[in-house]
Amino acid sequence: MPYRKRRTRSLAAKSVELAFVAPQVIAHRVARMAMAGSSPSERDRKEFHRMGAEKATVFAQSWNAMAMQAFVANQRLAASLMRSFWTARPLTAKAIAAQWQNAALGVIGKGMAPVHREAVANAKRLGRVKHR
Repeated sequence: MPYRKRRTRSLAAKSVELAFVAPQVIAHRVARMAMAGSSPSERDRKEFHRMGAEKATVFAQSWNAMAMQAFVANQRLAASLMRSFWTARPLTAKAIAAQWQNAALGVIGKGMAPVHREAVANAKRLGRVKHR
């Protein structure tokens, strides 16, 4: 199977999994906030703090991963362009489109990886938690 198809399927599978686990995590946390009311327990306060802190961390990880992947993709695209000049074999529109598609899939995949990892971990962790 071509690399691009595997990457596309992997990205689609992660997107579907994220679409299922994110609402579970949100529902658990919203219910927990509602049950905590105006005087949350120490355990609740830790979880509420964790919610905000992890969002900032995952956001930074995601943007950093996308920036690094975009840098790598730009280097590959430039190298490909230079090779086409040196070998006197011009790039076809299909080859250029495939390179851009691979670059976009790479950036999206790298950016979604931290979000997916954290959401799946939260769903597993929060699914095991026993309520008071």
